[in-house]
Amino acid sequence: MSDAYVHGYHARENERLQDQAGTLSDLLHWDTAYPSGSSVLEVGCGVGAQTLTLARRSPGARFLSIDISAASIAEASRRVEAAGISNVELRQADIFDSALDPDSFDHVFVCFVLEHIECPAEALAVLRRLLRPGGGITVIEGDHGSAYLHPHSHAARAAIDSLVDLQRRAGGDALIGRRIHPLLVEAGFARVRVSPRMVYVDANRPDLVEGFTKKTFTAMIEGVRDAALASGLIAPDLFDTGIRDLYRTAEADGVFCYTFFKGVGQKGDMLAPDGDRSAASGEAQRSR
Repeated sequence: MSDAYVHGYHARENERLQDQAGTLSDLLHWDTAYPSGSSVLEVGCGVGAQTLTLARRSPGARFLSIDISAASIAEASRRVEAAGISNVELRQADIFDSALDPDSFDHVFVCFVLEHIECPAEALAVLRRLLRPGGGITVIEGDHGSAYLHPHSHAARAAIDSLVDLQRRAGGDALIGRRIHPLLVEAGFARVRVSPRMVYVDANRPDLVEGFTKKTFTAMIEGVRDAALASGLIAPDLFDTGIRDLYRTAEADGVFCYTFFKGVGQKGDMLAPDGDRSAASGEAQRSR
């Protein structure tokens, strides 16, 4: 798996990921739960921002959380240990060259990872082979094209687009949320369902004003300033105006909206041994 993580691995990005995970936990994971005794592979766990939520919501499941970055695995291990979580194993691994056995997991969880991969359909096909027959996959991705704001700002749109272009140059796709359904189908998954998860923020939601508009989305765009300017994608004054206008949406009369997409699918359409559908099937039914 190529390392095209345009946001970098610095401490501020780690903090942003934690802010994002905490702010979006209910929105993204109200229907994420795995049966006791099930084996779950978390791909691209990073610093463990999603890992803690997954492990706490399914304390009886066993998680193997992997990431290509040794530094991220070290930080995730520290966080898991500090939280007193015992149902997670962390390992540095790349899904394209790891020693993971085929047909060895009941479920695969992928969050904010495919957007950084040059060949997401190929990655999903690899993950499908790791699932047991009837096993399920959950994929969550954002789509920067879904962002809109009031007051409207051409500069803010240009700043957002500079990140989209920067990620495209690195081999990723910051608009991948809209592609989750066709990608899962192309990779051979059955019973594919996708549900949009919209974050709507106005002055009546001060938690989201602070946690999402400021600390998650605007901080993400602001964090690529140096790379965007060095690549010649946007002029400094235009970028800085765009950031100011994004923060402007956090004021009393401002509005910000963004959509994530959560997709589930299944390896085949087989009944689990106990007669129930896989966890993915359950999620898919609740997401309809």
